[in-house]
Amino acid sequence: MTTTDSPGGFKVRPSELGVHGRGLKRPECVLATAAGDIVVSHWSPDGGGVTQIRPDGGQRDITAAGAIGTNGFAITAEGDFLLANLHDDGGGAWRLRRDGDLTPFLLEIDGARLPPANFVGIDRKNRVWITVSTRLTPRARAYRPDASDGFIILVDDRGARIAADGLGYTNEAVVDGSGDWLYVNETFGRRMSRFRIAGDGRLGPRETVAEFGHGTYPDGLAFDEAGGVWLTSVISNRIIRIDADGGQQVILEECDPARLDVIERAFQAGTLGRAHMDSIETEVMKSVSSIAFGGPDRKTAYLGNLLDDKLYTFRSPVAGLKPSHWEIGL
Repeated sequence: MTTTDSPGGFKVRPSELGVHGRGLKRPECVLATAAGDIVVSHWSPDGGGVTQIRPDGGQRDITAAGAIGTNGFAITAEGDFLLANLHDDGGGAWRLRRDGDLTPFLLEIDGARLPPANFVGIDRKNRVWITVSTRLTPRARAYRPDASDGFIILVDDRGARIAADGLGYTNEAVVDGSGDWLYVNETFGRRMSRFRIAGDGRLGPRETVAEFGHGTYPDGLAFDEAGGVWLTSVISNRIIRIDADGGQQVILEECDPARLDVIERAFQAGTLGRAHMDSIETEVMKSVSSIAFGGPDRKTAYLGNLLDDKLYTFRSPVAGLKPSHWEIGL
């Protein structure tokens, strides 16, 4: 593995990955804190929530009974969790306290009940950004190149409102280090976009940061201190870094090219479904979905995924940017 001081030329082979955690339940989203805690999504038939992995390796599930399908989530200033509920029977965003108490955070917008939500993020101004990938039921109807009904909700002191609409399967949305831009991955639109944030929270026109081709389906994202943004691609198990000038570098990849071709043809034909998404067969990774930088120097990358019971890790030559929750104790 390359260990240079800059990201240029840095590559990781799947065989070089470490692992973190055990017995995790669909660890789709991963967050790290300064204290060394790693927190991941937890979704099981017994109830949803999060799993906290302590620095000593000990684990505890913080869950609530009921149909809560935790996908993306955020850590609040109080050390609670805001969960995006992806369950078909639920939807919206929920607050989970560390004692397991679960209460609704946002279930309606503009008088209509929210569909299953994909991601919740909190920025440094304590604004909450919630993404809904599609209004279609079931969600798999939007696994298409022409998907365009995803949207982003902003919740701040003025209340909740739709801040952006017409997106191609909205996934993770994160405010950058400057606080001026909201970056979002459009998974089946196959692009990373960004919006300038006005002083009142309004978003400017969508700008394309990067577009992706065969086999790349962007999901999670995180920033680094060198001005780059890292993204994960489900299905193809790709980690891609986009530098400040827009250049793309594939850091890591693990997929079966023949199987990827089958999935790509289904995607282009508009027939991609859960059976394709849930049948990733590789030696190491199982549909990597999110990335967070942790450790004392924030150079350990933690990778969440959809189909495995553990996280994958590697050491990065560049530190991740401190997320808004970095100093919050759990």
